[in-house]
Amino acid sequence: MAVLGLLVGSFINVVIYRLPIMMEREWRSQCQSLFGNPDDLNKCPDEPFNLITPRSSCPHCHSLIKAINNIPVISYLLLKGKCSNCNNKISLRYPFIELLTGLFTGFIAWHFGYNLQTLFAVILTWSLICLSMIDFDHQLLPDDIILPLLWLGLACNIFNLFTDIYSSLIGAMLGYGILWIIFLSFKTLTGKEGMGYGDFKLLAMLGAWLGWEMLPLIVLLSSMLGSVIGVSLILTGKQGRSKPIPFGPYLAVAGWIALIWGQEITDIYLKLL
Repeated sequence: MAVLGLLVGSFINVVIYRLPIMMEREWRSQCQSLFGNPDDLNKCPDEPFNLITPRSSCPHCHSLIKAINNIPVISYLLLKGKCSNCNNKISLRYPFIELLTGLFTGFIAWHFGYNLQTLFAVILTWSLICLSMIDFDHQLLPDDIILPLLWLGLACNIFNLFTDIYSSLIGAMLGYGILWIIFLSFKTLTGKEGMGYGDFKLLAMLGAWLGWEMLPLIVLLSSMLGSVIGVSLILTGKQGRSKPIPFGPYLAVAGWIALIWGQEITDIYLKLL
């Protein structure tokens, strides 16, 4: 399973890079169709661009990456982190995502065993990694990933894979509603938008997978992570006070923790009470 995770991690890198570009091209095309703006039309290239086409290439010299140089993690080590053609450095993030995906996939297989829970848990994990990195880069949580996952979470829980269907349905509704209320309250008090609508949908999706009982834990953990990391970045000068911080990655991390250890953490908390 870990090897499968490495291979999927390589594809996740493609999705992280290409999906936002695909979405931007689609938006430009829609704007041109609605308003007939020739400037937008000129910015929409004719060549196909999707998750498969064109082949991966070096971002510096644009030479095509050979299959032998596209083996997860191993190729990066053999090439010493440089392009085989132009010798420019390759971002360390590519092997990091591959390795992270492999480790998480292997851990889930060990934690849940080889069953349907593992199959759907790894799908959720892969998606959360992808969503986290896209939000980190673009402050964007694509509906193309979140909405199918929301329906998949509901479908899984028809068969009680992670929770029962009633808890799943309530979790989806409350997940969206909780952050929407926080959003409106913050905007009313400050006149500013504290988070995006993608965050509402992400929490709704996690509620559909894990049930409403896990929502307090997810909200609490994500808020703590966001506060600690956000303040640390500001104090170290790596993040401006006025620059928005994406909340999606913290929700994703909290959701994954709830997936693995949610019940244990909740039990410990109730015992302390």
